[in-house]
Amino acid sequence: MKFTLFAAFLAASTAPPAFAGEQFVDQTGYAVSGYDVVAYRSLAANPVGQDQPEAIPGKVSITADYNGATFAFASKENRAKFLENPAYYVPQYDGHCTFGVSKGGKVPGNPNLWRIVDNKLYLNITTTVVGFWEEDIPGNINKAENNWVNIEDAAASSNPIPKWTSQAPAKN
Repeated sequence: MKFTLFAAFLAASTAPPAFAGEQFVDQTGYAVSGYDVVAYRSLAANPVGQDQPEAIPGKVSITADYNGATFAFASKENRAKFLENPAYYVPQYDGHCTFGVSKGGKVPGNPNLWRIVDNKLYLNITTTVVGFWEEDIPGNINKAENNWVNIEDAAASSNPIPKWTSQAPAKN
């Protein structure tokens, strides 16, 4: 049993980035609500059960297109890092909620409800959902990976993120 769980976790942690469908873009018109996906890597992650630091907004003057969407960055250096290896920085499941994908659907991912696991960025939709996801992160990632192949071609969510006021990237 332990070997099976370890094998499932290893498969999920070494799988290629999970994207191929339509990138989630909210009313800001940007992927990840205009937050800098490279900046997540410089934030000090908190332990499971604690809120993560707030994401860093990008700027409208520093953008790049990838997977059919425009990503915004806080600095030209972050944009350059992104362009070197975009798949490394983009959130899994085209920016949709990881727990939602583990349950078989596409719902928006909130840029401030994030966690990096095995060098992959995962987003979730609400703090309640984060609690459920964190009860079994490896198991939920494994379920999401298994479900993604069946739902990735479905249209991206068009629903707004609950209890979230998106802020467009900074103008300067």
